[in-house]
Amino acid sequence: MAEAIFMSAGVPDPRRGQEFAATADTVAITAAVSALAYVVLGRRRLIWGGHPAITPMIVVISEGMRIDYSEWVTLYQSEFFKDEFPEDNERFRNIVFTEQVDGDREASLKLMRQRMFTENQFNAAVFIGGMGGIVAEYEMFRQLQPHANVIPVTSTGGASLDVAAKLGDVPSDFQDQRDYVALFHEYLGVSVKEERFRIPGEQPVVVEERFWRP
Repeated sequence: MAEAIFMSAGVPDPRRGQEFAATADTVAITAAVSALAYVVLGRRRLIWGGHPAITPMIVVISEGMRIDYSEWVTLYQSEFFKDEFPEDNERFRNIVFTEQVDGDREASLKLMRQRMFTENQFNAAVFIGGMGGIVAEYEMFRQLQPHANVIPVTSTGGASLDVAAKLGDVPSDFQDQRDYVALFHEYLGVSVKEERFRIPGEQPVVVEERFWRP
């Protein structure tokens, strides 16, 4: 699956990850997720492991676009969490369910992530807020998708700060640029001239042929 963007995002829960919640900016997390969906949907495929706090945000931003978002997004969900699936899952017809492993949470998540990163080809990964699971996703992503661009949005706090620390030298824009739409257009290489297409099959292969014309 070419030109796919992986999103790893979450809102830290202070009961389970106090150290991540201490630095997290929930307003910035919401703004960054919404901006990513706005920039990407109808132009690139967006793939993520369904998260109860994130999936509804994608639904809301998608509703105002004249696209078939079930064709542009893919959710991966582990059956381990089947009792916690958000109701908004029903809005996305393109969901990949991965089996749970012996009732083991971490092993089940590892399997889900392995499938995400081996069944798809990614141009980039965006890390927003989150807790320890985001760091685990980053480490596996770098191993299985070594040539993809990595964007830790450190202004959102949480685990994105740990991802940036592991990367080393990262652009100051990831911390200073709060215009997330502009940030993603630049670092994902998605031109503001690109039109949105209802389904991927209607999108020209040549990027320049996607540009709107007056």
